[in-house]
Amino acid sequence: MFFYLSQFSDRLSLLNVFKYQTFRMGAALLTAFFITLWLGPRLIRWLKNKEGEGQPIRACGPQTHLSKKGTPTMGGLMILFGATLAALMWTNLVNIYVWILLATFWGFGFIGAIDDYLKLTHHDSYGGVPGKVRLAIEFVMAAVACLAMIHLANAPMQTTLTIPFFKNILIDLSYFYIPFAMFVMVGAANSVNLTDGLDGLVSFPVIMCVFVFMVISYICGRTDYSEYLQIIYIPDAGEIAILCAAIIGGTLAFLWYNAHPAQVFMGDTGSLALGGFLGALSVATKHEIVLAIAGAIFVVEALSVMIQVGSFKLRGKRVFLMAPIHHHFEKLGWSETTVVTRFWIVSILLALMALATLKLR
Repeated sequence: MFFYLSQFSDRLSLLNVFKYQTFRMGAALLTAFFITLWLGPRLIRWLKNKEGEGQPIRACGPQTHLSKKGTPTMGGLMILFGATLAALMWTNLVNIYVWILLATFWGFGFIGAIDDYLKLTHHDSYGGVPGKVRLAIEFVMAAVACLAMIHLANAPMQTTLTIPFFKNILIDLSYFYIPFAMFVMVGAANSVNLTDGLDGLVSFPVIMCVFVFMVISYICGRTDYSEYLQIIYIPDAGEIAILCAAIIGGTLAFLWYNAHPAQVFMGDTGSLALGGFLGALSVATKHEIVLAIAGAIFVVEALSVMIQVGSFKLRGKRVFLMAPIHHHFEKLGWSETTVVTRFWIVSILLALMALATLKLR
């Protein structure tokens, strides 16, 4: 919305500032932060009135979690609303990438909201949308988003996979790119969802990942920077950076209320929305493998669950004391805040490694 004020810069030169993506990135971050911060207490009160007992707590989980009973869930709604309002205010609304990514953000968030609602009504943490049904819907949404972004991309880069650290290795997956991109998006959504198990655990790693792609999308959208760093130039990708900034601002404000002891949980509403958004970001910028580096915490969390389930089915034995792996560390005696803080430190290091791939080519 504010972007269009720059069209009147010939009458008032000050309005020229609204042209600059860097200015709008900062403005979007702050706008999303303060909208979400304002929305937080009001949404928390509303959720408490509607949900009663709050998110069901697994009896088989760490005993320290039983004290969290009554904490409302679906707090991801405040990120969805805060970030979206800020994005609509500061992005160029003609940009198709913005709408595709927002649609993906809300689509995955809607699935998560239904899942949260069913768990609340059934008073059971396993009483949500059946896993196969949820995955089927997620794959359909991922396919639609993927096809839309392929249509926007420049040939012959539409189905190309870039390899980090190597400037001359580009792999054209052809028709195999579509299922690959769908897997990235659905995998990212569910990996982030599995990571969301402790107060504040998932928010900061998500912020670091989105920050990495904010930088990447800004560079991809500029011919000079992309040529210098020898990465794929994607016209109009710079506006994605403003949307990323809005997501960062909204998630930061949510963390204000989700820090230990949490006043509200993100729920599947927020974790699926943020994970799906991350997957779509990596597809839009053609940096899918970089997501696996920046979001290695999410990858490890998902792998820990698959290893645990696979080992128990094949051998009748568990590899971890409890999965996902953050609960394993709790069972080892780490406090919740220790686990969260150490995961945050690792996420910072992973983000730096991911950004290093831009230069080391």
